[in-house]
Amino acid sequence: MKTQKLKNRWLIAASAVGIHISIGSVYAYSVMTNPVKDIFEVDGSVIKWAFKIAILLLGLSAAFLGRWVEKVGPKVSGTTAGLFYGIGILGSGLAVQLESIWLFYLCYGVIGGIGLGLGYITPVSTLVKWFPDRRGLATGMAIMGFGFAALIFGPVMQSLFDSVGVSNAFYILGVIYMILILSSARYIERPPEGYMPEGYKPGEGKVIKKDMANITANEALKTPRFYYIWIMMFINIACGIAIISAASPMMQEKLNYTPMEAAGIVGLIGVFNGLGRIMWSSLSDYLGRANTYIIFFAFQILAFYFLPQISMELAFLVVLFTVITMYGGGFSTLPAFLGDLFGTKQLGAIHGMVLAAWGLAGVVGPTVYDMVKNATGSLDTTLKVFAGLFIVALFVSLLMKRNVTKAYRKMDKKVDENLKFV
Repeated sequence: MKTQKLKNRWLIAASAVGIHISIGSVYAYSVMTNPVKDIFEVDGSVIKWAFKIAILLLGLSAAFLGRWVEKVGPKVSGTTAGLFYGIGILGSGLAVQLESIWLFYLCYGVIGGIGLGLGYITPVSTLVKWFPDRRGLATGMAIMGFGFAALIFGPVMQSLFDSVGVSNAFYILGVIYMILILSSARYIERPPEGYMPEGYKPGEGKVIKKDMANITANEALKTPRFYYIWIMMFINIACGIAIISAASPMMQEKLNYTPMEAAGIVGLIGVFNGLGRIMWSSLSDYLGRANTYIIFFAFQILAFYFLPQISMELAFLVVLFTVITMYGGGFSTLPAFLGDLFGTKQLGAIHGMVLAAWGLAGVVGPTVYDMVKNATGSLDTTLKVFAGLFIVALFVSLLMKRNVTKAYRKMDKKVDENLKFV
């Protein structure tokens, strides 16, 4: 019987990037807000609901289909994601052509959103299993693609809107996304049971820290750690996504940028979103996952409080981009953290349940931003509300740190006791 050749784990990672860089184009949504609202002749906040629905469905599909993804494997779920996301974008073009806002909500928000959720969780648990020695780096590489997508597709969208029209732009983008995702899904697969990287020998070189547990999704729901990380992610996402969804209009208002200049900033946001994902997740391998989140929240309390008072353009952008790195870093550090906390037995399902926080935050964050901004007319007051939320997140992250420290001490004590009888 012929032994199947082991696939290259770095090409598996590249395939994961291909999937994430396609679905990550959702982060360039603010570029399409003004062109699409002009066609439908509605306010920008009405058009933003398609984005909110897409993020909501991302979270819900990740939460409810996580077990299915684990069951069928990344090839099938990745192909399904490509079909849903591609059809959603193509349908959005038809909705614009027919000037039907409800069809736009259905195609971009619901159908595209399901594709987003499936595409997001498909490669992550697979990569954690291929890279037991570099969890943070591996998941950071894939999820980095999700962040970098706005850099590529923000200016591309604006250029297509200007050159071929809005509906034709959606048709072209839908075909591009579908080809990228489907071709990437053909290569990606799980490693063999008990896989270890070539040349790695337990006890030599880098030591892989033992997971605190290796439990099912249902068992994870019974632990306080699950709810700590759910709250931390919800707040980090709600605040970050509010800024991202309003980025283009905010730059035009705050810094008097033209639409194309603002689209360039959206692209740069994609750069720092992507850089933050690879940088912070890699650093978390050394800083510790809990410590990484504590740094995120402590900095962002100050950043959101003082950002509206910064009048110097460069300083404003530096603080904004640093916040964006931490927003992206929160996502990329998450799968490795979940692996540490709960093991890899049902990591995809557990990751999906935590991403339900993303779905809810995708609606709550931009809605709170719009409500407070419209009621007060003040960016200052709006961002101070988010600074207050980060205080809560910091408190919860400290509780998580305490819980993790106690758990590892308990594990070390048990190991010491067992050694006495060896």
